[in-house]
Amino acid sequence: MNPPRLVVAAPSSNAGKTSVTTGLVAALTARGLTVSPHKVGPDYIDPGYAGLAVGRPGRNLDPWLVGEERIAPLFLHGARGADVAVVEGVMGLFDGATHPQVEPGFASTAHVAGLLRAPVVLVVDASSQARSVAALVHGFATFDPTVRIGGVVLNRVGSDRHEAILREALGAAGVPVLGALRRMESLATPSRHLGLVPAAERSAEALATVRRLGEVVAAGVDLEAVLRLARTAPPLAATPWDPAAEVTPVAGRPRIAVAGGPAFTFGYAEDTELLTAAGAEVVTVDPLRDEALPERTAGLVVGGGFPEVYADALSANETLRADVAALAARGGPIAAECAGLLYLSRELDGAPMCGVLDVATSMTPRLTLGYRAAVAVTDSVLAPAGTRVRGHEFHRTTATPPAGTTPAWQWSAAGPEGFVAGSVHASYLHLNRAGSPQLAERLVTACAAAAARADRSESHAHR
Repeated sequence: MNPPRLVVAAPSSNAGKTSVTTGLVAALTARGLTVSPHKVGPDYIDPGYAGLAVGRPGRNLDPWLVGEERIAPLFLHGARGADVAVVEGVMGLFDGATHPQVEPGFASTAHVAGLLRAPVVLVVDASSQARSVAALVHGFATFDPTVRIGGVVLNRVGSDRHEAILREALGAAGVPVLGALRRMESLATPSRHLGLVPAAERSAEALATVRRLGEVVAAGVDLEAVLRLARTAPPLAATPWDPAAEVTPVAGRPRIAVAGGPAFTFGYAEDTELLTAAGAEVVTVDPLRDEALPERTAGLVVGGGFPEVYADALSANETLRADVAALAARGGPIAAECAGLLYLSRELDGAPMCGVLDVATSMTPRLTLGYRAAVAVTDSVLAPAGTRVRGHEFHRTTATPPAGTTPAWQWSAAGPEGFVAGSVHASYLHLNRAGSPQLAERLVTACAAAAARADRSESHAHR
């Protein structure tokens, strides 16, 4: 199975990749095609918009998080049954991880395009240039001969005359113009302190934006030329990733609740797929609305999101906060990342949270962002001490103290980070468990043991 595919890239951030990608996905879907959306890098938010257009998750492809060898298999897994796949790039085409453990350009859009053997569509912000666009595109097309730029989409074009000048200039650059889109500030997706507002939070408004982007792209881009370009991608010498091949199922089928809803929108589809493959029954709990954990919950996963935006509402749901604290007190495994750490804390910007951890959290003007190569400091329900993982940090909050007496991870000389307290593992580190599937199996094993203890306690109580 090798679906036609292409990568949407740009010379830099803020050129319109997300809008063009979402519009392409929506426009192709409106033509009756099954489209598989993907995103280079760790960002959870951008693929949510493309995923909204097709009703299937936008899947991330990040060599840092999962390893180069898993990119093609994960792509094929996500693209099962698709007629075409559209992959949104990250930052500028050649911008990758800046970390001493990898070469320059690692995990860049160009890197992933090469691993997928996919042609690139370059989105160029033409708002402040005319003939210079030809030099820009020529430079990107020739910088790395292993990257094939198959076409250009001109974005934020000012007028018919402006478009004519741009097309004439690009005629000599050897890269076809696949389309031109006018400036439309009304279609910009709203932003907040960590980037775009997640599609899941905007509901009807987000759907309307996605639909309109599809109409705009359908009118301004030659979709037939885009499909012809996608069909030039050669076969991949890989087989689809299979979560069942990564883990050994655990007996007992423990129920693991995963936090969802508008406050907890950050997560990778592969994480829950691995938990299920490892033998768990995965259910969703919305901390904004659900007043208790689902019955027979043995463990809890609280991933990323924006609890700081919903702090008052989360705090007001006192019954669920008490239920989460009770789960931790009786030894139910809890794995929390970033937003999950905030939710488990004593307070967030003064609003009471679950109080599972004796730590205060708050907003800060400083953005903490970057890839991390971490080692587990303490044995936990997630990983034995000494386990090495790759993850990323992305937040504008701080925890006081930053680590407990038994920390979770260490990734720099600055010291340990995160908290291991009994059956709780909480940290700012985001992971894609496809890169470390043993973490999913270990968590399910711990949840199965907790469920068995609960069954024995209930049995004794009824004697």
